[in-house]
Amino acid sequence: MMLIRFICCVFAALLAGASCALVAAERSPAQAQSSDTRQLVEDQFRDWLAATVWPDAQKQGISRETFDHALVTLTLDWSLPELQPPGQVPPRDDQRQAEFQSPGRYFSEAQLTSLSTAGRILLDEWAAVLDRLERRYGVPREILVAIWGRESHFGRVRPKHQALRVLATQAFMGRRRTLYYPELLAVLLILDQDHWPEETLLSSWAGAMGQPQLLPSKFLRYAVDADGDGLRDIWRSVPDSLGSIANYLREHGWKPKRGWGIEVHVPASVSCTLEGPRQGKPLREWAQLGLTRADRTSLLGENSDVTAFLLMPAGRLGPALLVLENFYVLKKYNESDLYALFIGHLADRLRGGSGFLTAWRPTDPMKRGDIWTMQERLQAQGHDVGKLDGLIGFATRTATGQWQARNQRAETCFPDAALIQMIR
Repeated sequence: MMLIRFICCVFAALLAGASCALVAAERSPAQAQSSDTRQLVEDQFRDWLAATVWPDAQKQGISRETFDHALVTLTLDWSLPELQPPGQVPPRDDQRQAEFQSPGRYFSEAQLTSLSTAGRILLDEWAAVLDRLERRYGVPREILVAIWGRESHFGRVRPKHQALRVLATQAFMGRRRTLYYPELLAVLLILDQDHWPEETLLSSWAGAMGQPQLLPSKFLRYAVDADGDGLRDIWRSVPDSLGSIANYLREHGWKPKRGWGIEVHVPASVSCTLEGPRQGKPLREWAQLGLTRADRTSLLGENSDVTAFLLMPAGRLGPALLVLENFYVLKKYNESDLYALFIGHLADRLRGGSGFLTAWRPTDPMKRGDIWTMQERLQAQGHDVGKLDGLIGFATRTATGQWQARNQRAETCFPDAALIQMIR
C-alpha cells in the first residue's frame, strides 16, 4: 500500500512539474505531522484545556456551560502559520529567515489609489454616522475611514477563520503562545457576555476580528454599539466598526483638532540621527534648523510651539516627516511606523491631498537575520539599537547613521548589504 501511494505521489508530482520531495518540503512542520503524532498532540490539547484553560476561565467568571459548549468538540487548526507542536524543536532564530523588504513597497500606489477612490465614496455614504462619531470622539472621519480601508478594505475582505479555534491553537502551540493565551480567555469572555455564537466570531489567522480587526481583548475594552441595536457588531455593522475605531483612538490619547504630521524637506546640514520619539522639538526649532515643508514653504504657523518628531522610515532614501503626538496614537493601533504613516497619508489623500513629494529610493533586499547580526554588533560598540529583533526601527536607523558618521561614510541612516558586512 505504501509503495502504491509513493508511485501515485511521483506520478502526480511529475504531472505538476515537481518532485515528491519538493511537495513535502513546501509543507510547514506542523502540516507534516503524521496522523499518529497529530492525534497525540490533540490528546495533549484536550488535557491542556481541562487542566489549564478551564481553571483560568473559571477565575474570570466564564460559565462552565459556555466553556463546554465552545470547546467540547474543538480541534486544533494545523493549517495556521507559526506553529510549534509540543516536542518539536523550533528552528534556531526562525524569524531571521524572512527577507526585509524596502519600506517604499509598503506604499503601493495602486493600493493607495484604490483605497482613496473607494474611501471618498464611503465618506459621502456614511456622512451622517461620521458626523456623530466626530462630535463624540474628536477623531477626523478620514482617519477612521483610512483604518477601516487598510484593515479590511471597508469590510469587503471578510475574515474566514473562527477566532476561537485560531486562538486556542495559537495559545497551545503557537510560536507566540504567551501573547495568544490571554486572547483565548478574552474570546471566551465575549462568548459568555455578548452571547455571540462561535461561528460569528470570524478572524484573521492571527485572531484579529471583524472589519476593524480587533483582538478579543481590544474588543472587550473598546468595541461600541454605535448603531443602537444593542450589539457590538464589528463583523456586519459599519457604524459599530467605525465607532469602535474612534473609541480606540480616543482612549489612547487622540488630540482633537490636531493633525498627525506633514512631509518635510530635511537639508543635508541636519543629521538624520535626530529622528525618533525621544528627540522632539517645537516646530519653530525645526524651522530654525532649516527644515521646511516638502514643497519648500515655511513650517511656521499658529502651531509653531507644538512639539514635533522627525520620522525618516527609509533614512535619507525616502520621504521625511515631522509627526505629532497623534501619529503615535495611530501607532497604538498597529505597532509599526509604516502602518501609522500609511494611515495618516491615506487620510490626507481622502481629503484631496497628493502622494509623497519625495520618492522612495530602492533599498537592498536584506535578510532579517543579517539585520539582527548588525544590531548585535552595533550594540556591542555602545550604540542603542532598541530591541534586537532584525527590524530597522528608528533606534537602529539612528545607530546606523551614528556609525556612518563616526566612520566617515555618507550618513543615510539606513543600512545596505555592504554596510552590514562592514559593521564589525
